[in-house]
Amino acid sequence: MVRDLSGLPPYQRIAAQIIERIESGELQPGDRVPSVSQIIETEGVSRATAARVPGVLRAEGYATATPGVGTIVTRPRKLTAGADRLAKLQAGGPTLGNDERVEILDAVREPASQEVADALGLEAGAEVARRRRRYLDGAGVVTVSTTWVSAAIAEQAPEFLDAAPLPKMTFGLIEERTGRRVSRRRDTVALRKVPEDVSDALEAEAGTTTIVVINHYWDQNGEPTEYAVDYLGAGRELSSEYDLEE
Repeated sequence: MVRDLSGLPPYQRIAAQIIERIESGELQPGDRVPSVSQIIETEGVSRATAARVPGVLRAEGYATATPGVGTIVTRPRKLTAGADRLAKLQAGGPTLGNDERVEILDAVREPASQEVADALGLEAGAEVARRRRRYLDGAGVVTVSTTWVSAAIAEQAPEFLDAAPLPKMTFGLIEERTGRRVSRRRDTVALRKVPEDVSDALEAEAGTTTIVVINHYWDQNGEPTEYAVDYLGAGRELSSEYDLEE
């Protein structure tokens, strides 16, 4: 779909056009973005306007300033968190990005840690089912995501313990097998040390600090359905953008 850029300020319109060229592949990582002089010549804008364009590209993660070279194209290392995948699923769209893929690392039963037990409303040591995946894109590891559900849910939804992708992800599988649909979630962003059982898949040294996104999900009756912890890959960022209306 072609965006309507007519209502944007000139510098934002020009930056958006360059971003479209990057996303289409016309401009590749390592290419130089149009210089201020080139923007002035091609767009017929003032130097003050043209000079604001590179800043927009850098702020949006599409370019970086390289001493002696200028502003060059980079590819944003975006993160699609579990909650974002849920929104995509509920909207009927694909849960993976265009260049994303998922690897199923394991699917096992284990005793619940205190953290997992508290999240699922169980006693510590109760049997739970754990499913771990690694999401990757063209820039490398996006996240290592681990999801836990109760043994009761795993019995009703045995596919959770299959080492194969779930077309509707955990959220859709639980609703399909149990009738329990996700109606509330809480997302927590924290800093944690990378555990040894995640480090290899994350391609990070155990004990180093990284960003994690912790997701709690509840059904329409207020009962917990699943608990997930996503460890972000190196260089990943979390970003939220909102339209604020008076």
